[in-house]
Amino acid sequence: MSSRRTWISLGALAATTLAASAASAFPHVVREGETLAQIAERTYGRVQMEQVLVAANALDAGAGVPIMPGLRLEVPALGHHRITAGETWASLAERLLGAADRSDVLALSNDTYPWIPPTDGQEIIVPYNLRYVVGQNDNLLTIAYRFLGKRDKAWMLHKYNHLKKDTLRRGMVILVPLTDLPLTAEGKAEAASAGALVRSEGAGRARDAQRRVDAELPQLASDVRSGRYIDAVARANRLLGYGDLARMQIATVHRHLLEAYVALDATGLAETACAAWREADPAAPLDPIELSPKIVRACTSSTELHLRPPAPDPAPPAADAGVTR
Repeated sequence: MSSRRTWISLGALAATTLAASAASAFPHVVREGETLAQIAERTYGRVQMEQVLVAANALDAGAGVPIMPGLRLEVPALGHHRITAGETWASLAERLLGAADRSDVLALSNDTYPWIPPTDGQEIIVPYNLRYVVGQNDNLLTIAYRFLGKRDKAWMLHKYNHLKKDTLRRGMVILVPLTDLPLTAEGKAEAASAGALVRSEGAGRARDAQRRVDAELPQLASDVRSGRYIDAVARANRLLGYGDLARMQIATVHRHLLEAYVALDATGLAETACAAWREADPAAPLDPIELSPKIVRACTSSTELHLRPPAPDPAPPAADAGVTR
């Protein structure tokens, strides 16, 4: 596989990743002088949303909710999902909200009813499950009014949390499905920026791949030095298959591949390996003192192949070609 193809594949993967739906919450790192009220107003356009930030981050609201620069907050936001054929409110609720019987909340959140199936291609919002710790004087009515805006939505909390009785105990944890989380323009911009960070943190595949390659590069070099060229080729191609490697890692692997292919008299593969090496590390010198004549020759051939202008198209036959007068 050529280095160019590797970079194209990685670029396509990155584009696909960035096109995914934003996470249903995003991080905010507190800056010097910020308060929760300021963050709530800037993100949601409403100072009252401070209480959502307090609950989402398990902060003590008793003494003005102290926060400090560098504290990482979770900022609740709605998730989104595009319906595909065959999905139902129950299957969606089980996957997105944790239980199939929460389908009524999911449907009502999208201005419809659970007995009306969602349509293919429809984009729906996904409520944010706020984790709330019940306080001393809390009950379902007060919690519903505080977070859902209406006391008569207490039934929703009761059903959503599979409560057997209406009585809540201090310290009990319940989930509150929030749907009224409109973001300001500034909030949307921060969510988009932080969403990429969250996806990167959640994945970590590139870092894992790069660490594995770092651990195996010494063995690859040893294979080449010891004349185990077939083993070196197999190992090098396996390392390239990990994907998402750093540019210098790609250069190093192809440099070892070049030497192995030259030793195996695989001229074409050696030229390809050299081209990939020089593409990943354009500053790498072709030192005839350090490199064998065969390696220099393979790289020279590779360079000439890439720099050689394409052959001109054959001239069209003359109008009277082949005509006997």
